[in-house]
Amino acid sequence: MLPDDSKPFHVVCDASDFAIGCALMQFDDEGCERVVSYQSRQMKPAERNYPVHDKELLAMRYALIKFRVYLLGEQTFAVYTDHTSLRTAMKSPHLSQRMARWLSFFAEYNFVVHYKPGKNNIIADALSRRPDYDPRTVLGRQVIDDEDEDDDHCAVCIASGINLTNVSPEMDLRDEIVAAYADDAVYAGIVAYLRTPSDETLGALSRNTRNQIDRYHLDGDLLCYNIDKFDAPRVVVPNDGNLRARIIHEFHDSPMGAHLGREKTFAAVSRDFFWPHMYKWVRKWVRTCETCQRVKPSKSSQAPLRPLPIATEAWRSVSMDFIFGLPPDAESRTGVLVFVDRFTKMVHLIPVSDTVTVAETAAHFIDCVFRHHGLPESIVSDRDPRFTSAFWSSLFQLLGTKLSMSTAAHPETDGQTERVNRVLEDVLRSYATSFASWSSFLPLAEFALNNAEHASTVLTPFFANNARHPRVPALIAVGHPTAPRGSTLGGDEDDVNDMTSAAHEDVTLNAVTRSTTKKALATPDIAASPLATWTARTLIDPGNTGVSVAANYVPKIPARPVDNAADAVDKQKENADKRGRKNMATFATGD
Repeated sequence: MLPDDSKPFHVVCDASDFAIGCALMQFDDEGCERVVSYQSRQMKPAERNYPVHDKELLAMRYALIKFRVYLLGEQTFAVYTDHTSLRTAMKSPHLSQRMARWLSFFAEYNFVVHYKPGKNNIIADALSRRPDYDPRTVLGRQVIDDEDEDDDHCAVCIASGINLTNVSPEMDLRDEIVAAYADDAVYAGIVAYLRTPSDETLGALSRNTRNQIDRYHLDGDLLCYNIDKFDAPRVVVPNDGNLRARIIHEFHDSPMGAHLGREKTFAAVSRDFFWPHMYKWVRKWVRTCETCQRVKPSKSSQAPLRPLPIATEAWRSVSMDFIFGLPPDAESRTGVLVFVDRFTKMVHLIPVSDTVTVAETAAHFIDCVFRHHGLPESIVSDRDPRFTSAFWSSLFQLLGTKLSMSTAAHPETDGQTERVNRVLEDVLRSYATSFASWSSFLPLAEFALNNAEHASTVLTPFFANNARHPRVPALIAVGHPTAPRGSTLGGDEDDVNDMTSAAHEDVTLNAVTRSTTKKALATPDIAASPLATWTARTLIDPGNTGVSVAANYVPKIPARPVDNAADAVDKQKENADKRGRKNMATFATGD
């Protein structure tokens, strides 16, 4: 409720072994206790060593600091705690040095301490035991039961402890998976049948399992699963919550996972692993990821799509852009130069300073694009002075490359690179442990973006370029000897060319289909609705000052159906920190 100065306030507080929490409360007109404000924080390492008495006193001090504007000068108010000794702490003749220092602070307030049993101090107790504050857990994730069909829990409500596990060479993930088969009733029977095929072991399986038994095979002691005969084998993970959580953590929370969304994380995990209800596991994991909820922006409005023509070959058309305004790293670099192939969606990232020159930009282009992929026929960019300079234009005119630049003050033209910029900023914010460390995560961020399935091509950029997926640490830990799906290892040159050509055909077909579908569904047919009401109007960003005032008013369009690509966008926090993205919705009209 909103604070009412005519009514008295009271405070509840509590401390646990790793966090403190408090709440400012008031009674409404009906006599019901209402919360005005919540506050909590994790304890510092030194504070965790305090005795219990001092931890509870720390929670009280924290509450008075946070609610100072409401409580200072207030008539006598009550502070409720579940530590009864605090009632006489201010009058004790034996004070520790810490309590003596805090005594002058408490003297500014006129309050009375009351004892409230822990079982009744529910709000403060819950705030002080937030699982994401507990250093003993990995992001406070809960083991998800396969039988649980309820996905409507919040991140805090479903959080509880998976113990922190360090993956080391001594802890072989393969051995743990093999050992866990014995505790899984379904997979133990499958393994027993595959080792000693007989009518007895086959009869012990359920009817559904018997119908799918030809999809399973043993790779040594490791159980593998094939969807069909053309599908590469996937490692079967038994019904062990910690094992499944470790695998999802590797593909989502690690720097190579980059905290990407639900669909991309599921595509990465399901590429090499299998277990029932995997999609539900990934969906809950991403939805309850505290980092994703904190750093990712809310979805913005969409305008009619006008995508650029689809590229016809890998690295024939490249888009590029700068990201500036990042904190200076150890080498005083504050920006990133981004190159994106418009066909395969592969990304190259280079840290640069804000004083980067045209010649340095050209050198980065040669080092990161030309050296690996050859010269593109066209480059899409905005009108940055580095791209409009005579040197840049003359250089690419001599090389035979066409420069396609966007309209002034219209970044949506190069929407592909702008979208990569937004995702990259979210990734760096998720992993940078300090303001100066962001550049050290760029190689891993580039790998994560190129190893994630793209919504337009339905392929990863790595596979679209090379017709094979790279190996990741999880596969090495499992020791799965089968080459990654689509691998060209051991094949001759004709096989490599055939697989690459097939991948490019898939990219073109998927890109055309997705682009046409998205444009058809996202673009309203104004001509077919001549009776659209103009009574409700919405003010939008005018952009250039030359646009007429009448163009700033458009009819409200009702909610439209979205395609499966748009539906794959993560459900993100309403009030996310946009970090300089402004609070104005910018319509994305690029590809």
